[in-house]
Formats: sequence, C-alpha cells, structure tokens
Amino acid sequence: MEKLKIFLEQHLALSPKDLLFLDSTFTSIQIPSKTIFIKEDKIVGDVFFLAEGIVRGYTYKDGKLNVEHLIEENNFFTPLESFMNDLPAKNSFETVTPCELYKVAKYDLEILKNSHKKWYEYIALMLNENLQCKITRVNDFQTLTAKERYIKFIEQSPQLALQVSVESVASFLGMEPQSLSRIRKQLTF
Repeated sequence: MEKLKIFLEQHLALSPKDLLFLDSTFTSIQIPSKTIFIKEDKIVGDVFFLAEGIVRGYTYKDGKLNVEHLIEENNFFTPLESFMNDLPAKNSFETVTPCELYKVAKYDLEILKNSHKKWYEYIALMLNENLQCKITRVNDFQTLTAKERYIKFIEQSPQLALQVSVESVASFLGMEPQSLSRIRKQLTF
C-alpha cells in the first residue's frame, strides 16, 4: 500500500482519515505474469492502481491481436466504458510481468470522491488524463508515421519497449511486427 500512498501524496495532501480510508477500501493483489485478470465481456466495477509491473489491455479481432493499452507502474486504469456505464468490457487485461496492484470498488471510489473537494477534483483529473491519453493516441495515429510513433513510444516509455513483446508493441503502435522490426533496425544503424 506504500507505493499507492507515495504516489497519491505527490498529488494530494493526505490526512490521517484519508490514509485510514485508503487502507480500508483498496485491496492489494499480487498477480503472476501472463495472467488475465479482467476478461472481455465482463462488467468491471473496480479501478486499479499498478504499483509494480506491466499490464496490457487487448482484444482479438478476426483472430488478430489488437493491443490498445500498455500500462506501466504508478498508473490508475480500468476499462473506462465498462466502469462508468456498467457495460461489458471491450478488452481483456493481462499481466505482462508479475504485478502488484491495488483495486478499489466503484462504490468506495464514490464515497471517497464525495468526502472532500480535493478527492473530487483529483478523480476528475484522473478521468480527464485518461481521456486525454485516448485523444492523443488517436491524434498520433492520424498525424505521425509508424517510425515517429515508435520513436515517441521509446522516448516516453523506454521500459515498456524493453519488456513487452515485439508483437504487443507493434499492435499497440498500429503496425505489423515485421514493420516494427524494420524500423528498429533502421534506428540502430
């Protein structure tokens, strides 16, 4: 729970009451690598904080892997549409490496949000950042070449580039693994 508290204290002043509430509502989960812990078509009522490890969110469409999310440490995540609208998730989420996560139920998050203006504002900021990430991703697909997307990816997330399979990175960046291999080769010379 310490990593979650340290992360939150970078954004908020946590009172003793806040710390007690976090201890009572966030559940720690240790998950081995290559474990699906959110299944597509299931309604998700939790938000997760990734304290350690890497998670990917993906679907298979026409038998082809489509990675939409690569999540690194110190990030909150959830299948947003499922969480907000009580709809089945469109993605499965799987650990790439062994992971330590903390989860909080929607109900408890609502209590936290309504407990103090600072929590309301922080949760709104978290949701806005998630949406901004999606907008930036769409914009990148529209305006950057495959090579430019890869360069941006390795600059922003070097650990993901090193620890996630070529197939998953290529899918996340909207290209075939062969294309990514070619781009990587060009960049090393």
